Amino acid sequence: MSHVPKFHRLAVADLKRETPDAISMTFAIPGELAEDYVFVPGQYLTLRTTMDGEEVRRSYSICSSPDDQELRIAVKKVDGGAFSSWALEELKSGDELDVMTPTGRFGVAHAPDQARIHVGFAAGSGITPIMSIVRGILAREPNSRFFLFYGNRTTNGILFREALEELKDRFMGRLSVFHVLSQEEQDVPILYGRLDRQKVEVLLRAMVPAAAVDHVFVCGPVAMSEEIEKTCLDMGIPAGHVHVERFVSEFGGKPRPKVQVAPEAPPKAVASLIVDGKRKDVPIAEGEVILDAALRAGMDLPYACKGGMCSTCRAKIVEGDVTMDVNYSLEPWELEAGFVLTCQAHPVSSRVVVDYDQM
Repeated sequence: MSHVPKFHRLAVADLKRETPDAISMTFAIPGELAEDYVFVPGQYLTLRTTMDGEEVRRSYSICSSPDDQELRIAVKKVDGGAFSSWALEELKSGDELDVMTPTGRFGVAHAPDQARIHVGFAAGSGITPIMSIVRGILAREPNSRFFLFYGNRTTNGILFREALEELKDRFMGRLSVFHVLSQEEQDVPILYGRLDRQKVEVLLRAMVPAAAVDHVFVCGPVAMSEEIEKTCLDMGIPAGHVHVERFVSEFGGKPRPKVQVAPEAPPKAVASLIVDGKRKDVPIAEGEVILDAALRAGMDLPYACKGGMCSTCRAKIVEGDVTMDVNYSLEPWELEAGFVLTCQAHPVSSRVVVDYDQM
């Protein structure tokens, strides 16, 4: 089994309407690919299709648990979003899509022998990876509890509302769910409004003291996620225990403009790329990022957003030096270990060795 994410053609097995503007879907995994699609809670899939003659890639978090024996994602419609609109209006069971093998590192290893307190902050479709994490923790950590604060505009927009109620009933006393609504007044005033710093501070004092929290999981719009992350850190929760997944919308990530390279232009550097144990040297032009140079050379490499947010293009620099334009997804330990986002990485030295096989 290769560690480098790869696309395979999969059929949609089941489609389910979750809310008026969101669906979930499962994929039929052939037996010979079962091991390739083993996932851990918090990971995501990248889908690829062609629309109006152009290749389109979108990443969606897995919302099922490995114990569910299914691979399910959710797609919420984005105003003006071509892919999400197509998925909600035209996609049907039996249709086939190119689906990349699971990737992502949002989550923590389970600790069955510990009694931990986990907290989740989600908004809108940001519930999808946290749903998988919740299911995994409840099943694999029998002595742990999970407190979920889930923000939406209205009750009708709550994704997985019934599933969350079923989990609460099944794991009585271990899962607490608080719906925070911005356009519907609640009986409890603190649950009305947005999940902002002031509200999170109150929640982490009144409902689940910050000092008792072992891990926090945050997923939603970038601004909200960053605000909650800073609030948790300011309240004393260690940085390594606050886990953030920044969602890339159909307009997010802002892929950098591709550098136009003249055929006769001399390379500024050479990147030696290691993929599945094989090495290939690729010339990189002035101003060009490693990923674009590799794609220009005809290599088939993993990527999705090209905006520094999803980390699908993550690889390790084992020789030479690079600089990145932006980084919204790599953790400090990954940077220290030499990992980069190849969609944002420019060589600084004349030669770099980039290893996609290292995890």
